Amino acid sequence: MTNPKLSVLVVAHNEEEQLPDCLARLNFADQLVVVLDRCTDRSREIALAAGARLVEGAWPLEGPRRNAGIAACDGPWILEVDADERVPATLAEEVRNAIQNAEPGYFLIKFDNYIGDRLVRYGWGAYNGASAGPRLFSKGAKIWGDQLIHPRIELTGERRRLSTPIDHYVDRDISDMIARFDRYTGARAKDLCASGDIGSLANNIRRIFSRCWKSYVTRRGYREGLYGVLLALFSATYPLVSYIRARLEGPGR
Repeated sequence: MTNPKLSVLVVAHNEEEQLPDCLARLNFADQLVVVLDRCTDRSREIALAAGARLVEGAWPLEGPRRNAGIAACDGPWILEVDADERVPATLAEEVRNAIQNAEPGYFLIKFDNYIGDRLVRYGWGAYNGASAGPRLFSKGAKIWGDQLIHPRIELTGERRRLSTPIDHYVDRDISDMIARFDRYTGARAKDLCASGDIGSLANNIRRIFSRCWKSYVTRRGYREGLYGVLLALFSATYPLVSYIRARLEGPGR
């Protein structure tokens, strides 16, 4: 069995509170690459202390920023981790085992999503956050797009899954959830304006009901009590609020 080099990539913008704990869980990697995007806090010092290779710059879009980090990784396999995520020891071991003699492609990794200290398993999706993502991939198998919010990802090669989830601390509290909704609808509005087709009021109103049902019923958000109600509410209104912001705040408004 071969033991290919594994690079771990972390992208950060002023993440001095999250980086120490995040990076401390990544010592199983052969290489640690940290992309610092316009950081003005102690993120650089923290990354250097962890022995990371640094990629520093200013990227207006998430996709090119992440692609620059991928290009800086030397390993044939790359694990992509966000600063607000933690890799459990069991996942680290599973990653190492998975890439031994693996064909090029990618592995989906599940997320255990937290709001504060509360593990919220159900109701995620759409803009709110995914239940899994292609985080472990061979170099060249994953390319990020240029959208402002949730860039599209181009994937090639064999698709597989790992069983151990990443711990993802999505929001600190409900205020943080609301602030994220504000950021994401603003970015989505800019994407809509850039596309030249922002849609219609009637269609976005109709989408409220299907998206609410999908989050609360299909994705079993009802099992999370009021947190599930919040997730369904944000998911349902995200397209409508993005559309209204594009109409009222877009170029020439």
